[in-house]
Amino acid sequence: MSADTARPRRRADAERSIARIVTAARATLSTDPHATVDDIVKAAGVGRMTLYGHFRTRQELVEAALADALRAGEETLAHVDLTGDARDALTRLLESSWSLVAESAALVEAAQGVLPAGRMRELHAAPAERLNELIERGRRQGVFRTDLPVFWLINTVHYVLHGAAEEIRAGRLDSADAGRVIVATVQAIVAVPVGTGGTASA
Repeated sequence: MSADTARPRRRADAERSIARIVTAARATLSTDPHATVDDIVKAAGVGRMTLYGHFRTRQELVEAALADALRAGEETLAHVDLTGDARDALTRLLESSWSLVAESAALVEAAQGVLPAGRMRELHAAPAERLNELIERGRRQGVFRTDLPVFWLINTVHYVLHGAAEEIRAGRLDSADAGRVIVATVQAIVAVPVGTGGTASA
């Protein structure tokens, strides 16, 4: 085997090893946000030296796992139809995204414990921007409230989604009913207050 042939094969082997480790990290941390590197090594079926050859610290591994989960989520959300009435579009977005949030809640908890707040915002930039654009459009259409800042409405939606995930894990909210509860709650939060016409500025 020539050196030129060996190098691509080593790169391919390394990429498969990284993918295997990241997949194991996602699954393990989604079950237990406090999972150790040894737990992930065992789940991935690799040695510690192999893992540390790709990820120098647990923080790097957690970030890679979260980034991978967010990329997968973006692939799903990018196909959601957000055209037309902003209220209907928001319902479709929530119905598509709440289960993704529930699945990654423990992973997000793990990341919050090791990643700076600024990095967390960077990783969540795409979904935040999608929601921002939708709320802004709803305000222009006159169907979403304008008496509260957009950033506050966005953060509140995130609190509802993550809160629902925690309630599901605690067994107080049935996952089969979560979508309905989340949509009803968020729509009530962003709706124009009765009697205001939604014309107050923020």
